[in-house]
Amino acid sequence: MSQAPASFPEPQGGASLLLSFRLSKRTTLILGSGSLAASRAFSALEADSAVTVVSKGGVDTVCDELKWRSQQNQVTILDWDTLSHLSTGKNSTQEEDALACYLSATEGISLVCVTDTILGDAHRRNRASAERIYHMCRKHNIPVNTTDHPDLCDFSFTSTHRFEDHRTGARTSLQIGVTTNGQGCRLASRIKRDIVSLLPNEVGGATDRIGSMRRLARPSVSFAEDASLCEDSGLTPTPNSPVPQRQRSRAETEAENATRRMRWVAQVSEYWPLPKLAAMSEEEMQNVLAGDYFTSTSPTAPAASPPSIHGLDICPQGRILLVGSGPGHPSLLTLATHTALTKLADLVLSDKLVPAAVLALIPEGVQVQIAKKFPGNAEGAQNEMMEAAVAAARRGLTVVRLKQGDPVVYGRAGEEVLYFRAHGFEPVVVPGVSSAIAGPTLAGIPVTQRGVAESFAVCTGVGRKGKDVQLTGYERPRTLVILMGVARLPQVIEALVNPTIESARRAGDGYPACTPIAIIERASMPDQRVLVSTLRDVVTALESVGEQRPPGMIVVGWAVLALWGAGDVGVLEDGAAEEDEGRVSRWLGEDARWRVKEGLLDGWDTF
Repeated sequence: MSQAPASFPEPQGGASLLLSFRLSKRTTLILGSGSLAASRAFSALEADSAVTVVSKGGVDTVCDELKWRSQQNQVTILDWDTLSHLSTGKNSTQEEDALACYLSATEGISLVCVTDTILGDAHRRNRASAERIYHMCRKHNIPVNTTDHPDLCDFSFTSTHRFEDHRTGARTSLQIGVTTNGQGCRLASRIKRDIVSLLPNEVGGATDRIGSMRRLARPSVSFAEDASLCEDSGLTPTPNSPVPQRQRSRAETEAENATRRMRWVAQVSEYWPLPKLAAMSEEEMQNVLAGDYFTSTSPTAPAASPPSIHGLDICPQGRILLVGSGPGHPSLLTLATHTALTKLADLVLSDKLVPAAVLALIPEGVQVQIAKKFPGNAEGAQNEMMEAAVAAARRGLTVVRLKQGDPVVYGRAGEEVLYFRAHGFEPVVVPGVSSAIAGPTLAGIPVTQRGVAESFAVCTGVGRKGKDVQLTGYERPRTLVILMGVARLPQVIEALVNPTIESARRAGDGYPACTPIAIIERASMPDQRVLVSTLRDVVTALESVGEQRPPGMIVVGWAVLALWGAGDVGVLEDGAAEEDEGRVSRWLGEDARWRVKEGLLDGWDTF
């Protein structure tokens, strides 16, 4: 049996298995009468659980909140004496004996929360009694939480926040929970508040809108458990697998229709800004599921009107700007792009990859449309956007076609220039910071470096309509940057390393298996992730780190390790190639096959 490589994470105890329980038609049993018991009851009620509270003295001794919930028939409150009589038919002086009989006679109890062990409780349960209750529940296979006794807990409560709909104030289905696993409850609460403060107000509403859209996408309950219909829940590592297109030549089956529609839900969940998701109407959801190519981020706002000339129905000629938004971080916008978005635009036609932080700079009165340009429908979406730009410009509007990175670096700007020119508009192309250079830099990788990389090449990992493209062959002093190739990484690696690959897929020599490679995802954004490995191990590495975070790029070559730690700038010295395996081992660590770095480089929080 082969030994697991050191690059797989070693399990380190002390964490918790974080789960979310659905408690419908199940009962939570709470022992205690104070505010903590009320808090546990409220959490259980929000999880659709029935709640029974057992307290010395019954309803007369519980806190005001539990009394009110009892009056509203939200909880059932039992006195220990009543519990004893219900369980044994006679009064018992031992609470543990009464509880044992009650658990044996009662079905559907899922959890037991012992809250009367809290410090300061007037009727505080002692340690010995808590232990007996804990072991009794364990015999009945019922998980227990015992306050202030971590060793008597099968589960613990996280510091939880449930988000509200920012428009209606209604509580939504989105929750977050933070736990320090007993290392600091107050700190967990503070961290939770910090996380909540960083998220946009619309995040709860967005969650509920996506839930509504999922229900619209599924044709019947019978398909609900089909794995192919759940791709937006993380079962596939990449959200960039092609969206199946609607069948025109024949009637679609129910399964085909549902699969296509659920893939639209996955794409929209991944790419659209949260404010847009939160504002979706049912009509817009149906349009998305039907395959319309773009939609406005301000569905209730009227489209911008062309300037009036003394009330005559004559519109001056508008104009079209092809603008690059850079790799994603708003601080990397050029002044020209910032001006176009904040001062010139009447209508913004944005690619899906432009992040919400950039779109947020656009004034509220400017209409924004986001392309549904996803794998499988790129051509149709591209045509729709170009037609929309021309139509708006003919109405006298200034149209900004907003593209990720630089418009002319795999941004299809050339096609749009020719299209707009053929329709009477000479567009202005505004360069942007290209992610092909900025992405590696933000990952600590120079695309050129004296002694390591004398040149670099940029190519795409997928050709028109998904066809293979020809990648450059191996040259030791060259860095290869591949855009739009992460979703088909195995094919890219095969084309690079296979010594007998056909010339149509690689021009030149094959790459050594030990060649360093980096996969940079969400470059310049707070959730940037950089995976570094070698060509022989990178496919396994990517599979091991969880679902992908588009957009991503690939960097291949010795520049990947050039600035790591103390640096290695002797790659081009005579005889250096003989030391490559050792060089890689020193870089990754002995017996390690890859390394992952989360977040931006130190210092970028300044911007």
